[in-house]
Amino acid sequence: MIIKAIDSLNEAVGRVISVVAVIFAAIIIFDVVMRYAFNDPTRWAFDVTKQLYGFYFVLLGGYALRHQAHVRVDLVTEKLGSGARRWVEVAGYLIFFFPFAWVFMTRSWDFALTSWNQGETTYGSVQLPVYPVKMSMAVAAGLLFLQGIAETLKLVLGREVPHHDA
Repeated sequence: MIIKAIDSLNEAVGRVISVVAVIFAAIIIFDVVMRYAFNDPTRWAFDVTKQLYGFYFVLLGGYALRHQAHVRVDLVTEKLGSGARRWVEVAGYLIFFFPFAWVFMTRSWDFALTSWNQGETTYGSVQLPVYPVKMSMAVAAGLLFLQGIAETLKLVLGREVPHHDA
């Protein structure tokens, strides 16, 4: 039940956030048309698209992990049987993934709160608040951490997710 809930959460976030790519692409096209067709570039498009790309990039981490889309280095596990490979992957999550995800989550939260408390803005001609992007880093780290729990449970319970070989 917990695995399905976490998978569903990251699936929903991934599908919603994927729309952001369309939005920032539309803003870039709009800015290019304004700049070259009407000689009237926008003052805001660059900063807005940079922030939207930040949301897009970080918030898809849990979705990517759910779909095994992260880069893998299987040098250690390629020669192992499926049972041994599962336990090596569990150990990898426990030793490397969870400590990294925890530090990423707690440090991004502190980073976001500092930005919020300082009223941090961008340096461009239009000063946009920075804390929403920094808050998204903390949310993304939380989603990644949760997906790591789901992936570890799948391994422990023998519900190994097939790896996508490139």
